[in-house]
Amino acid sequence: MAAILVVLLALGTAAAQSVVDSAWRSDVKTVQLYCGGESREVQAELLTLVLTLGERARLTLEFDILGAEPQHLSWSIAHCDRHWQRDDLEPQEYMTGFESGTIDDYDFSFTTLTDYVHYRAVVPDQYAEFTHSGNFVLTVTDDATEEVLLTRRFCVSEATAKAGVEIGRPYDGTDIERRQEVDVTVGSGELAAGVLLRPEYISVMVQQNGRRDNARWLEFSGYDGDRLAYRSRKANIFDGGNTFRYFDCSNLRSPMYNVMKIEDLGGEQFAILRPDEDRSKKHFLSEKTLNGGMQVNIWDRNNPRVEADYVWVNFCLPMEQPMLDGNVYVVGALTDWRLDSLSLMDYSASRRAYTKRLLLKQGYYAYQLLVDGAAARLGGRSATARLEGDHRETPNHYTVYVYHRSPADRADRLIAVTRRHGGQ
Repeated sequence: MAAILVVLLALGTAAAQSVVDSAWRSDVKTVQLYCGGESREVQAELLTLVLTLGERARLTLEFDILGAEPQHLSWSIAHCDRHWQRDDLEPQEYMTGFESGTIDDYDFSFTTLTDYVHYRAVVPDQYAEFTHSGNFVLTVTDDATEEVLLTRRFCVSEATAKAGVEIGRPYDGTDIERRQEVDVTVGSGELAAGVLLRPEYISVMVQQNGRRDNARWLEFSGYDGDRLAYRSRKANIFDGGNTFRYFDCSNLRSPMYNVMKIEDLGGEQFAILRPDEDRSKKHFLSEKTLNGGMQVNIWDRNNPRVEADYVWVNFCLPMEQPMLDGNVYVVGALTDWRLDSLSLMDYSASRRAYTKRLLLKQGYYAYQLLVDGAAARLGGRSATARLEGDHRETPNHYTVYVYHRSPADRADRLIAVTRRHGGQ
């Protein structure tokens, strides 16, 4: 609990106190959280991880800390409200067994230029079980300093309601070639005790891919038979965006897709990507990529967990003049979907280009270049319009979360989660 409070205080403003997926120290890298029973390949494109109440699933957390010395680390799990802010539930109210433990499973990097320690933890322990649905945060702290190293979000769903999702053209008939409408209905399945499908008790949120900047709370629009309907409102409409850009640095001996050059300088490795381009004026090109996901991979060795090296990946977006109405961000799992200093590109007057350098583990990464700023938002432009373009055909990954909170509930409950692909 103390670790979560440290995170919230560090985030500053009340609006920023929602828990986010983040590595809070610069030497913590390549954080991955996935269900223990699923392969990491399948998990590569999954966004916020969702478990089902009563199935006793375990989570596997993996991450690296740069350096050669192991550290004493601990994990803890806490419950959050539907806005991802820490609520008042005590551990005994949301799970049996222990809500915290130590991380004792680690390995040292092998034959890499960059030294790191790879950590792995399966949580919670075998005797623990979740007893309350909702949003949860997994926190890792350094026992020596009590410093928060990372936070990762996941959900536990009761899966007792049914959320129907339809993706189509905007109801208002405008910009139908660049926008997608996500309509939702919520009906009764095998409702748990205390769950009443009344609009004042239900909250519906839609997330596009892994983005947080354009997540929407939908407005109740009426009844569809015995189902609650959330249709044909402004919040239901999302700008389509474009297929994600991607690159593959699995092989540091020979450049792979979208990598122009590999260099070894001063004991560090650099991958120079092919220059990005403004795609906003181009026709939509269907191409299969992860929707902002990532996959650690290495071609010439057997164990990517400890044999994949770290490489400085250099992004470049040529542009004659810097933008006056917004900032450019490299957004995807590689930057935890954040629009902040981690993902912000800098403009170089000498190179006449926006540039960014990220230290990444070998593998495959998908990303977009988003533009955000007060002037851009006031102008009604989407974050994807300036550099990516918006297309109705884009196969976006939409996740619908249905929360329940009645006067009798002590905390928000998650009663349904549904995922759908839009576009083609």
